[in-house]
Amino acid sequence: MSIACPDCGTLQELPQLRGGTAAICPTCVRPLERTSGRSRGAALGFAVATFILLFPANLEPLMRISIFGINRETRVASGIFTLWNNQWVLFAVLVGAFAVVLPFVRFGLLSAVLGCLRFGWRPAWLARVYRISLQLDVWAMPDVLLLGAAVGYSRIAARIPVQIGWGGICLILAAVSAMLCRATLDRSTVWSALKGEQAFPADGGAAISCTVCDLAIAARAEHERCPRCAARLYTRKPSTYIRTLALVIAGFALYIPANIYPMNTNVQLGEVVKYRIIDGITDLFKAGFWPLGVLIFCTSIAIPLLKLLGLSWFLVSIRRRSTQALVLKTKLYRLIDEIGRWSHVDVFTLAIFVPMIQFGGLATASAGIGGVAFILVVTLTMVASRIFDPRLLWDAAQTARTS
Repeated sequence: MSIACPDCGTLQELPQLRGGTAAICPTCVRPLERTSGRSRGAALGFAVATFILLFPANLEPLMRISIFGINRETRVASGIFTLWNNQWVLFAVLVGAFAVVLPFVRFGLLSAVLGCLRFGWRPAWLARVYRISLQLDVWAMPDVLLLGAAVGYSRIAARIPVQIGWGGICLILAAVSAMLCRATLDRSTVWSALKGEQAFPADGGAAISCTVCDLAIAARAEHERCPRCAARLYTRKPSTYIRTLALVIAGFALYIPANIYPMNTNVQLGEVVKYRIIDGITDLFKAGFWPLGVLIFCTSIAIPLLKLLGLSWFLVSIRRRSTQALVLKTKLYRLIDEIGRWSHVDVFTLAIFVPMIQFGGLATASAGIGGVAFILVVTLTMVASRIFDPRLLWDAAQTARTS
């Protein structure tokens, strides 16, 4: 089957792989397909398990605490409703989408696709649904939510005894199952099962590749629908440079208030305490949870900055038609695109933490403007890495070499 590497655009014939082998792009060293550790059957099992476990994980209490005879418990939806009721509507909508809605949609659709393939059904909608499930992959975050809940647990347990509820146990199982599903699913083999093998180009003509499933197609088919996944065909992602630039500028503008202004405000016996990102990290270190402190520093401060600086480097390289370090830039892009979702840890921590600390005049917690700025930074940089086309780096270098 002929495909084009999604990172550098190299057209290549993908052979039928034997067990325990992998196909690697010779130009940018991107893994194109691998059979080691991959299984459609295992991916189906983990996808179904995740989808089922998400129900009790969202409906049952995650944690419970008790102070002076007052009991409080939190569910995934508790933080969303608390944020909404406190007028942080955008914050609540984004948390609800990433933590609740999109995981159900993602693993429900993926279960349907893999289940149909398992029983030999090929309805017309199957490839479209699989495409949507892949596009939702980075936005469905039960694993990130689990880490956020763990940080929230650590912050509360340092002062108050905490009980983990059945929702918390199911969330742990759902997050582990989701990670195993990602690890065992090979996207290319599913695409091959959805669309028969084909070689291209038979006449040696110009080719373009689908930006979703990487299928190589005759260049004359641009702006039509991909015959495999039904996505719109483009030589390169449309307006990728200017859109990425706009999002990076917005990300830099929001990064400063996200770190300067408080993520949340606590009122304890009339005393107002405001917590910035760095304050939360400091508290974790003081409580002895230094591994979590290091992790939150990486996810909340280092990774967003790395994403902004990395994307800026790519844009400058394209503008200057740089021919240097193309493989390094491509590997960095893959890293940025993959780890960006983990920056939501502090956001989910806030959503778990705030509804538990509602004790009237004794203690209350609420979100702050820094939290809104932070979730927008993380979301905008994720969108930027999704719409950026790394093949432009290679195109710019090729233009420089031939001019």
